[in-house]
Amino acid sequence: MLYISRILGYQRVIHQKPFQLLLRNWHKESSNLIPVSWQKPKIGWTKLNFDGSCKCKTGKSSIGGIFRNHEAEFLLGYAESIGKSNSTIAELAALTRGLELILENGWEEVWLEGDSKSLVEVIVQKRVVRCVEVQKQINCINLLIPKIKSCIVTHVFREGNRAADKFAQLGHHFKKPQIWRNDPPKQVLRIVNEDAEGKTFFRRR
Repeated sequence: MLYISRILGYQRVIHQKPFQLLLRNWHKESSNLIPVSWQKPKIGWTKLNFDGSCKCKTGKSSIGGIFRNHEAEFLLGYAESIGKSNSTIAELAALTRGLELILENGWEEVWLEGDSKSLVEVIVQKRVVRCVEVQKQINCINLLIPKIKSCIVTHVFREGNRAADKFAQLGHHFKKPQIWRNDPPKQVLRIVNEDAEGKTFFRRR
């Protein structure tokens, strides 16, 4: 009996090792993942997610953005083609257009969010860049932001900016600037609903 129990005990240890290894690897893998989701603004605030799109081969660029309230309800969306440009200019142009719409609609407490971390840092830290065209866009943004009563600017990974990206993609298909009020286009509706439900994505660090 002692011999059998030793064998069984030994076998029990053997069977545990693959599980322990799998568990260890799972913890290691999960610690390298970042949860990403669209976040609602505070009560009374309006949130703008903006994005730019540039087709590498042709240089054709477009912009888009979406406004939602603290209940994740769609307020307004915009999309338009801006001709030949680059991704940096497109991102800045998307924000500039969004700021113009904020002032036109009288929103006073606004959260601005984009998925270009470097550009968000340039705006927040008020850096000066070498490219004249880019700096021109930044100067325009720096003039518009102070006109808003309360404003914060943050970065989000692209998984949390899908609705704005979809609007920017739509911009390639229009010859004239487009604006949607109250109801989003069907191409964006699913994403808006998923964001409202708190759909979360995981990306590696």
